[in-house]
Amino acid sequence: MKRKLIFLDIDGTLTPAGSNVPPESAMKAIRMAQAKGHLVFLCTGRNPGMLAPVLALGFEGAVAGAGGYVFAGDEVLFDCPMPKEEFETGMRLLKEQGVFRTIEARDTTWGDEDLGDFLAQAGEGNSELVRWRKALAEQLNIRPMSEYDGSPIYKIVFMCKEARQLEPARQALEEKYNFVVQDVAAHHCLNGELINRKFDKGRGVKIVADHFGIPMEDTYGFGDSMNDLEMIETVGYSVCMDNGSPKLKEISDLVCPAVEADGLYWAFEKLGLL
Repeated sequence: MKRKLIFLDIDGTLTPAGSNVPPESAMKAIRMAQAKGHLVFLCTGRNPGMLAPVLALGFEGAVAGAGGYVFAGDEVLFDCPMPKEEFETGMRLLKEQGVFRTIEARDTTWGDEDLGDFLAQAGEGNSELVRWRKALAEQLNIRPMSEYDGSPIYKIVFMCKEARQLEPARQALEEKYNFVVQDVAAHHCLNGELINRKFDKGRGVKIVADHFGIPMEDTYGFGDSMNDLEMIETVGYSVCMDNGSPKLKEISDLVCPAVEADGLYWAFEKLGLL
């Protein structure tokens, strides 16, 4: 049997949003796929520090930081933090416009001190918002911005009430950085990520596939939000969760039940991965 390469987003795909605990059915499917020789990687916007509790469940590696840091086992395959000058420019322009910021190094995350209050006022409807709200409440390795120690940063997460607040930073950095804004119809908040155009989840998928010599037609990607777009567009077969973005569903090869409804097991079985 040909070895397959499977990529799983975490929040809203492998786990309920904001959680580090996959349903038992999801882990059963993953173990069965691995027993058949398939490789299962995490493919997430989380940095290695935030994904560590999930990685410990037994995955072959991860496309982390939305593709900025890729590793297989103990081997680093790609490492691309933001240049200091570009990072400082983005942080300054976002702050001047009242944008709430969270920054991610490899192992630690820092957030503006009043971010929690801002999120508490936002509505439901977006797995990224739910993740950040729960992460702050549980102190999931998110430290106050005042404690930032100068570590290399891979991406900036932003939240604001109006798109115009992003314009100064967009004008200064859009040539080199992609402003990935999530669907916002269900709540009064814009949230998204400032990601270096040198990488994305799709290119991370290719790096891992090349490393193992697995052709792209033998790769599978599972996601739920538009920050999974490049992964969904790159893999040989794409799956969107039923709780996911309507736009992502439209371009995915398959829509499966939500993870809480045993969606991953259902999809793995349907795709012959078990």
